[in-house]
Amino acid sequence: MVDRVLVTGGTGKTGSLVARQLAARGVETRIATRNANSPEQVRFDWSDTASHRAALDGVDAVYLVAPTDRTDHLPVMRPLLERAVERGVTQLVLLSASSLPDGGPMMGEVHAWLHANAPRWVVLRPSWFMQNFVTQHLPSIIHEGCIYSATQDGRTPFIDAADIAAVAVEALVNPIFRSGESILTGPEALSYDGVAERIAAVAQRPVRHCRLSVDALARRFTGFGIPEHYADALARMDDAIAQGAEDRTTTEVAQVTGRNPTTLTDFLTVHRKAFHQPPTG
Repeated sequence: MVDRVLVTGGTGKTGSLVARQLAARGVETRIATRNANSPEQVRFDWSDTASHRAALDGVDAVYLVAPTDRTDHLPVMRPLLERAVERGVTQLVLLSASSLPDGGPMMGEVHAWLHANAPRWVVLRPSWFMQNFVTQHLPSIIHEGCIYSATQDGRTPFIDAADIAAVAVEALVNPIFRSGESILTGPEALSYDGVAERIAAVAQRPVRHCRLSVDALARRFTGFGIPEHYADALARMDDAIAQGAEDRTTTEVAQVTGRNPTTLTDFLTVHRKAFHQPPTG
């Protein structure tokens, strides 16, 4: 039985939703954050191994979200993983990505480590988030009527972070959830041209897909302050989409949660006000 879950990335897109859904099910949730300022939060820093002991105290399961300021994830995550296994943590659930297989770069290396060392583990490999269109893409949508990408005509099965969180919660607390990976997608694969059309219809304003080369997209990312190596990695993920790497859908969300995943149109309709006000930040 899982009584207490440590949620790393607990204030982020999926982590905050995982924490909220766990609390709704009566599971004690410990939200890991650099600046803990509430009873349910615990101070945690991937690079500060001294913070790991208190974060794991009494924990039965861990939701793992890799740090976003680097691409070599395993070296900085391994100390916590090893300590969690030593302490007999019941379940380790890693948020990875559909583009990062077992043994691949970034979270793929962590995936491989869990596969080889953890007694019980789940790796969630979702496609790209619908939330991206009301966060990082929002300024260019509002100010330029444009979504920038290097995906060309490639299609992506965008998924709502709430659906990812729902699967994560089942993986964390359900004792019969089997070790392995789950590729999570929304119900349909769309090109960015198609996404722009959906946003324009909901927002009632012109929105188009502005196509960039991989190099131009990487330069755009570095202009936002993203480190060059990380910007290049992100841009090349768009190129993989252009080559068809994400053009698929799965039924994992429905099988695990018992309900169909959110459609992009429904998601955009709920968030339509975001497209009619200046973006924050």
